Amino acid sequence: MNVITNDIDFINENLNEADFDTLLNNLEILRKELLKNHRIDKSLYEKYDVKRGLRDSNGKGVLTGLTEISDVCSTTEIDDKRVETEGRLYYQGYEVTELLKKYGDNRYCFEIIVYLLLFGKLPDENETAMFLEVMSELQNLENRFVRDVVMKASNANIMNALQRCVLTLYTYDSNPDDISPENVLRQSMVLINKLPLIAVYSYNAYCHFRKDETLTIRNPKPEYSLAENILCMLRPDGKYTELEARVLNIALVLHAEHGGGNNSTFTTHVVTSSGTDTYSSIAASIGSLKGPRHGGANLKVMNMFRDIKEHVPDWEDEEAIEKYLSKILNKEAFDNSGLIYGMGHAVYTLSDPREVILKEFAKNLAEEKGLLDEFMFYDRIEKIAKRLIMEKHKVNKNVCANVDFYSGFVYTMLGIPEELFTPIFAIARIPGWCAHRLEELLNGNKIIRPAYKYVGSHVEM
Repeated sequence: MNVITNDIDFINENLNEADFDTLLNNLEILRKELLKNHRIDKSLYEKYDVKRGLRDSNGKGVLTGLTEISDVCSTTEIDDKRVETEGRLYYQGYEVTELLKKYGDNRYCFEIIVYLLLFGKLPDENETAMFLEVMSELQNLENRFVRDVVMKASNANIMNALQRCVLTLYTYDSNPDDISPENVLRQSMVLINKLPLIAVYSYNAYCHFRKDETLTIRNPKPEYSLAENILCMLRPDGKYTELEARVLNIALVLHAEHGGGNNSTFTTHVVTSSGTDTYSSIAASIGSLKGPRHGGANLKVMNMFRDIKEHVPDWEDEEAIEKYLSKILNKEAFDNSGLIYGMGHAVYTLSDPREVILKEFAKNLAEEKGLLDEFMFYDRIEKIAKRLIMEKHKVNKNVCANVDFYSGFVYTMLGIPEELFTPIFAIARIPGWCAHRLEELLNGNKIIRPAYKYVGSHVEM
């Protein structure tokens, strides 16, 4: 039975069996009609030089805007030629690697980076103290919002819960449609601080109402950092190690921003350019991030690793690993997509700096958790997959692991449930979205409207 017709309660619980069968048949007719009439000749994309996915034929993104918020680099110019380099990521001109060297041990590392992204400068000691006070005061949710919004209509996909709750916050705002930079900054600070609570509480509601587990709602502690509060609110005993909090802090920083061209941030720019409110804009970006080609990629990696473990029980057998990875690439195993998830990136070639940093902390955490054997399994697969992909596709361009390769493994070691993997990404990325929204409001003066060429026929009636 087709997926759109397999739930009678969703369609109409009052239909009798005969009427329901008729409805199923009619929906199947409509489905076939849809598939028959919406196919565009692929050759037309080449004929009209369509930049599919807003990319040139060589895969480079089409320039659609300007930003000062972050820079994603993988090449440099030498003697008038572009040469591949190790990947670099800059936030407001500061390289992330250097930022983490300076602030990585600070329990408020993520908050400092939020300040940098929003205001374009690193805070001094007084500015940091003031900003942390504001962040702490905004880290709460009204009881009626938790009861009437978060706890109702719970489901396993917490990203949908985030969207619903963010949109509902509009009704709790006394001035929701004011898009002046001052008001949008206020709204941004509210969303940055409330999204972690919404995510954790939504997961708790799902576990209670759908899995019949005990409902535990733990309020955030004002003296804790955002990362510390996430771990504290998630765990029944509220306890965590210093390394666990540090690793989550690092993961949040690495996911906080990644240029204006990634799908969810571009969504922020597009929706913001229409003049809509902050809650609608951020909800749209959450919807974009939910997709498995974007924020949901680390779940694909985790599912792939489960599959590999089932077929390669000896994690040290590199011959068996290579054989099974080859089957995956040949569309003979896992999901038959021919993809090794977590490998490759649209911009980075030699290395993804986020993956390099997160891998180091994944190893440290694995040592603390007694999971070093599993970390080494990931490391072997990364090395073998890189070679196999390059050999199969016969490309001179290097292939590297991206940040999704280790992020799911890190979250699992932190005790974060898979239902929260992508919401954690959203929690990390919302400062970047808000910074780009403010940048669009302050600098953009036109609605973003790319062109689509009509290739159908004109029919005489």
